Amino acid sequence: MAGRADRARVSAMLARAFADDPAMAWIFPDPAERARRLPRLFALLFDDDAGGMRLVTANGEAATLWRGPGEATTSTVAILRQAWPFWRALGTRIPRALKVSAAIEAHMPPGEFWYLHIAGCDPIAQGRGLGRDVVKAGLDRVAKRWPAYLETATERNLGFYRALGFTVTDEWTVPGGGPRFWSMCRPAD
Repeated sequence: MAGRADRARVSAMLARAFADDPAMAWIFPDPAERARRLPRLFALLFDDDAGGMRLVTANGEAATLWRGPGEATTSTVAILRQAWPFWRALGTRIPRALKVSAAIEAHMPPGEFWYLHIAGCDPIAQGRGLGRDVVKAGLDRVAKRWPAYLETATERNLGFYRALGFTVTDEWTVPGGGPRFWSMCRPAD
Protein backbone atom coordinates (compact mmCIF):
# COMPACT_ATOMS: atom_id res chain seq x y z
CA MET A 1 0.00 0.00 0.00
CA ALA A 2 1.23 3.48 -0.84
CA GLY A 3 0.99 6.15 1.83
CA ARG A 4 1.58 9.85 2.16
CA ALA A 5 5.37 9.35 2.10
CA ASP A 6 5.06 7.87 -1.41
CA ARG A 7 3.10 10.82 -2.84
CA ALA A 8 5.94 12.78 -4.47
CA ARG A 9 7.70 9.83 -6.10
CA VAL A 10 4.47 8.21 -7.29
CA SER A 11 3.21 11.52 -8.72
CA ALA A 12 6.50 12.15 -10.55
CA MET A 13 6.58 8.59 -11.90
CA LEU A 14 2.96 8.78 -13.11
CA ALA A 15 3.72 12.09 -14.82
CA ARG A 16 6.49 10.34 -16.77
CA ALA A 17 4.26 7.34 -17.49
CA PHE A 18 1.46 9.53 -18.87
CA ALA A 19 3.67 12.03 -20.74
CA ASP A 20 2.47 10.69 -24.11
CA ASP A 21 -1.00 9.53 -23.06
CA PRO A 22 -3.59 10.69 -25.63
CA ALA A 23 -5.95 12.10 -22.98
CA MET A 24 -3.20 14.03 -21.20
CA ALA A 25 -1.87 15.27 -24.55
CA TRP A 26 -5.35 16.52 -25.43
CA ILE A 27 -5.79 18.27 -22.08
CA PHE A 28 -2.26 19.75 -22.27
CA PRO A 29 -1.30 20.04 -25.96
CA ASP A 30 2.00 21.78 -25.17
CA PRO A 31 4.56 19.16 -24.01
CA ALA A 32 6.37 21.63 -21.72
CA GLU A 33 3.13 22.60 -19.98
CA ARG A 34 2.19 18.91 -19.71
CA ALA A 35 5.53 18.05 -18.09
CA ARG A 36 5.12 20.91 -15.61
CA ARG A 37 1.48 20.24 -14.69
CA LEU A 38 1.20 16.44 -14.66
CA PRO A 39 3.09 15.92 -11.37
CA ARG A 40 0.67 18.35 -9.68
CA LEU A 41 -2.33 16.62 -11.24
CA PHE A 42 -1.17 13.16 -10.18
CA ALA A 43 -0.43 14.41 -6.65
CA LEU A 44 -4.01 15.65 -6.48
CA LEU A 45 -5.35 12.32 -7.80
CA PHE A 46 -3.11 10.42 -5.34
CA ASP A 47 -4.72 12.39 -2.50
CA ASP A 48 -8.21 11.99 -3.95
CA ASP A 49 -7.84 8.20 -4.08
CA ALA A 50 -6.72 7.87 -0.43
CA GLY A 51 -10.04 6.25 0.50
CA GLY A 52 -9.53 3.45 -2.02
CA MET A 53 -6.37 1.47 -2.58
CA ARG A 54 -3.00 2.88 -3.65
CA LEU A 55 -0.39 0.30 -4.57
CA VAL A 56 3.22 0.91 -5.56
CA THR A 57 6.15 -1.37 -6.31
CA ALA A 58 8.98 -1.45 -3.78
CA ASN A 59 11.16 0.96 -5.74
CA GLY A 60 8.34 3.13 -7.06
CA GLU A 61 8.59 2.06 -10.72
CA ALA A 62 4.85 1.28 -11.08
CA ALA A 63 1.69 2.22 -9.21
CA THR A 64 -2.07 1.88 -9.27
CA LEU A 65 -4.73 4.10 -7.74
CA TRP A 66 -8.06 2.36 -7.12
CA ARG A 67 -11.44 3.64 -6.00
CA GLY A 68 -13.72 1.32 -4.07
CA PRO A 69 -17.30 0.32 -4.85
CA GLY A 70 -19.60 3.34 -4.93
CA GLU A 71 -16.63 5.75 -4.98
CA ALA A 72 -15.73 5.81 -8.69
CA THR A 73 -16.70 9.42 -9.31
CA THR A 74 -15.69 12.67 -7.63
CA SER A 75 -18.59 14.78 -6.42
CA THR A 76 -18.99 18.42 -7.43
CA VAL A 77 -18.67 19.38 -3.76
CA ALA A 78 -15.33 17.58 -3.53
CA ILE A 79 -14.13 19.34 -6.69
CA LEU A 80 -15.19 22.73 -5.31
CA ARG A 81 -13.34 22.04 -2.06
CA GLN A 82 -10.25 21.38 -4.13
CA ALA A 83 -10.70 24.40 -6.45
CA TRP A 84 -7.27 25.92 -5.81
CA PRO A 85 -5.32 22.63 -6.17
CA PHE A 86 -7.31 21.89 -9.36
CA TRP A 87 -6.42 25.34 -10.70
CA ARG A 88 -2.74 24.82 -9.86
CA ALA A 89 -2.78 21.44 -11.58
CA LEU A 90 -4.86 22.31 -14.63
CA GLY A 91 -4.78 26.08 -15.11
CA THR A 92 -6.63 27.16 -18.23
CA ARG A 93 -7.02 23.49 -19.23
CA ILE A 94 -9.82 22.95 -16.69
CA PRO A 95 -12.54 22.95 -19.41
CA ARG A 96 -10.82 20.16 -21.33
CA ALA A 97 -10.18 18.17 -18.16
CA LEU A 98 -13.84 18.53 -17.18
CA LYS A 99 -14.91 17.26 -20.64
CA VAL A 100 -12.73 14.18 -20.19
CA SER A 101 -14.02 13.64 -16.65
CA ALA A 102 -17.68 14.01 -17.70
CA ALA A 103 -17.23 11.57 -20.59
CA ILE A 104 -15.52 9.05 -18.30
CA GLU A 105 -18.36 9.29 -15.77
CA ALA A 106 -20.97 8.95 -18.55
CA HIS A 107 -19.46 5.63 -19.63
CA MET A 108 -19.04 3.98 -16.23
CA PRO A 109 -20.94 0.74 -15.83
CA PRO A 110 -23.91 0.46 -13.49
CA GLY A 111 -23.59 -1.31 -10.17
CA GLU A 112 -20.78 -1.76 -7.70
CA PHE A 113 -17.18 -2.34 -8.81
CA TRP A 114 -13.59 -1.48 -8.01
CA TYR A 115 -12.40 1.25 -10.34
CA LEU A 116 -8.80 1.09 -11.54
CA HIS A 117 -8.55 4.87 -11.75
CA ILE A 118 -4.85 5.16 -12.60
CA ALA A 119 -2.23 2.58 -13.53
CA GLY A 120 1.23 3.55 -14.68
CA CYS A 121 4.78 2.32 -15.03
CA ASP A 122 7.85 4.49 -15.42
CA PRO A 123 8.92 4.33 -19.08
CA ILE A 124 12.46 3.27 -18.10
CA ALA A 125 11.04 0.28 -16.19
CA GLN A 126 8.52 -0.92 -18.77
CA GLY A 127 8.78 -4.44 -20.12
CA ARG A 128 9.84 -5.99 -16.81
CA GLY A 129 6.36 -7.05 -15.63
CA LEU A 130 6.15 -4.42 -12.88
CA GLY A 131 2.97 -2.82 -14.22
CA ARG A 132 1.31 -6.21 -14.53
CA ASP A 133 2.41 -7.12 -11.01
CA VAL A 134 0.96 -3.98 -9.41
CA VAL A 135 -2.36 -4.28 -11.29
CA LYS A 136 -2.55 -7.99 -10.42
CA ALA A 137 -1.85 -7.20 -6.74
CA GLY A 138 -4.93 -4.99 -6.73
CA LEU A 139 -7.03 -7.57 -8.54
CA ASP A 140 -5.91 -10.26 -6.08
CA ARG A 141 -7.32 -8.12 -3.26
CA VAL A 142 -10.69 -7.33 -4.81
CA ALA A 143 -11.59 -9.82 -7.56
CA LYS A 144 -12.95 -12.57 -5.35
CA ARG A 145 -15.86 -10.35 -4.41
CA TRP A 146 -16.06 -7.49 -6.90
CA PRO A 147 -15.80 -6.83 -10.62
CA ALA A 148 -13.20 -4.30 -11.75
CA TYR A 149 -13.51 -1.50 -14.29
CA LEU A 150 -11.09 0.82 -16.09
CA GLU A 151 -10.86 2.96 -19.16
CA THR A 152 -7.83 3.65 -21.31
CA ALA A 153 -7.10 6.17 -24.04
CA THR A 154 -4.07 4.19 -25.19
CA GLU A 155 -4.91 1.46 -27.68
CA ARG A 156 -1.66 -0.43 -27.07
CA ASN A 157 -2.85 -1.02 -23.47
CA LEU A 158 -5.76 -3.20 -24.60
CA GLY A 159 -3.69 -6.39 -24.87
CA PHE A 160 -2.05 -5.72 -21.50
CA TYR A 161 -5.43 -5.48 -19.76
CA ARG A 162 -6.94 -8.38 -21.73
CA ALA A 163 -4.12 -10.60 -20.41
CA LEU A 164 -5.33 -9.67 -16.88
CA GLY A 165 -8.92 -10.76 -17.63
CA PHE A 166 -10.47 -7.46 -18.76
CA THR A 167 -12.66 -7.25 -21.85
CA VAL A 168 -13.57 -4.19 -23.89
CA THR A 169 -17.16 -3.21 -23.18
CA ASP A 170 -17.32 0.12 -25.02
CA GLU A 171 -15.36 2.41 -27.31
CA TRP A 172 -16.11 6.11 -27.25
CA THR A 173 -14.72 9.58 -27.92
CA VAL A 174 -14.67 12.64 -25.68
CA PRO A 175 -17.03 15.23 -27.25
CA GLY A 176 -15.51 18.34 -28.76
CA GLY A 177 -12.61 16.68 -30.56
CA GLY A 178 -11.28 14.79 -27.57
CA PRO A 179 -9.46 11.47 -27.48
CA ARG A 180 -10.86 7.99 -28.03
CA PHE A 181 -11.26 5.73 -24.99
CA TRP A 182 -11.97 2.06 -24.40
CA SER A 183 -13.98 0.92 -21.38
CA MET A 184 -12.93 -2.45 -19.97
CA CYS A 185 -14.47 -4.68 -17.31
CA ARG A 186 -13.30 -7.77 -15.47
CA PRO A 187 -15.86 -9.91 -13.67
CA ALA A 188 -15.39 -11.07 -10.10
CA ASP A 189 -13.68 -14.47 -9.82
